[in-house]
Amino acid sequence: MDLILLGPPGSGKGTQAQKMVERYRIPQISTGDILRTAVKEKTPLGVEAKQYMDQGALVPDKVVVGIVRDRLKSADCNGGFILDGFPRTVPQAEALESTLKDMKRGIDHVVSIEVDNEQLIRRLTGRRTCRDCGAMSHLTFDPPKKEGICNKCGGELYQRDDDKEGTIRARLQVYEKQTAPLIAYYRKRGLLRTIDGVGDIEKIFREIVEAIEG
Repeated sequence: MDLILLGPPGSGKGTQAQKMVERYRIPQISTGDILRTAVKEKTPLGVEAKQYMDQGALVPDKVVVGIVRDRLKSADCNGGFILDGFPRTVPQAEALESTLKDMKRGIDHVVSIEVDNEQLIRRLTGRRTCRDCGAMSHLTFDPPKKEGICNKCGGELYQRDDDKEGTIRARLQVYEKQTAPLIAYYRKRGLLRTIDGVGDIEKIFREIVEAIEG
């Protein structure tokens, strides 16, 4: 089964991806991870990608698609895969479709986990990180026993810059701008499975399974 998983920051996409990996025994493929691996292993496309990354430029679609293609040819993808963070744009989706067609494969389902922006902001702005051990807590869902103090090691808790409201709103705007056309693209092809990302983790996962397995 060849899947794409979509979801904004804070939607719980990472948690659901891991549960999907366990159920379907297929790898979760993050473009960030495979880019870093390609650069580290100095593959031809990794070397090319590094040139752009060193300049602080975006890696062109043709390079990213090439790296994804190489990863999908790995033996562990024979039974399927979960693409996470790719494609991000319609041109990338079109390139992926062409690549998979050459491999005599195709996307079976696109799972989009949807959560209202204000709910996402509440989730993300409540996160706190320990300066000493890096453990995460949440002011609402997993509050520290003592205000500002890490439950694990007693270190100081702080709010990371990327968990501040202004940064989160900017990230959500980018996600919406990139992903809205992508959602329309896959809906038109009859592949989109929309999941409500609010509520119990197990309930959300059951809905994903029902959407995929019918």
